[in-house]
Amino acid sequence: MQSGWWVHDLYESSPVLLASWVFWVLLSIMLHELAHGWAAIWQGDNTPRYLDRMNLNPLTHMGGTSLIFFALTGCAWGMMPVDPTRFRWGRRGEAAVAFAGPLMNIVLALISLTALGIWLARGPVNKPIYENLQIFLYAGGWLNFFLAAFNLLPAPPLDGSRILAGLSRPAREIIESPPVMQFGWIAIFALSMLGFFAPIERFCRLISIEYAQRIATIFGG
Repeated sequence: MQSGWWVHDLYESSPVLLASWVFWVLLSIMLHELAHGWAAIWQGDNTPRYLDRMNLNPLTHMGGTSLIFFALTGCAWGMMPVDPTRFRWGRRGEAAVAFAGPLMNIVLALISLTALGIWLARGPVNKPIYENLQIFLYAGGWLNFFLAAFNLLPAPPLDGSRILAGLSRPAREIIESPPVMQFGWIAIFALSMLGFFAPIERFCRLISIEYAQRIATIFGG
């Protein structure tokens, strides 16, 4: 019977899955935010360095509120302060910096799933470490694909809205209007409760499995 607390439920299902979820959520969000920071610095904005945000401390990137929410629900968020007025590419620079976060998640997904495919082809079958590493690498793959897809949605304050605003002046005027900015998170939460993101998650799981199997076929031949 489920307790209703995600930590208990995941532990009952698989302690390895619980450990994998905690590891990948924290690492993926930190590297996502650091990618924004690296891109901003490349664009000429040293705000991330001035504020000492270029580190691997979860508290730095996620903050206490996000970490508490993660402990309660298994979901979290991060933030990287930047100053778009300093970007050498102007509005296009803002789009590039915003895209850097989802791009990092895609890279992490491909690394994890490539390793999974190789492991499926070459790993020691029927040993506990074989299945445990499968769980770990698969979790890293589909979760990072999902984080990339989710953050690319054009809804404030997600990265997709900043990309769109950087590429289109009319879109910027809509996205940066007070009502849209104010109710962005409310809309995202409501869509989540309605199951809007479930098909995206299923798709990310599916392409993760298919990609890993293709890699396994290549290395298993």
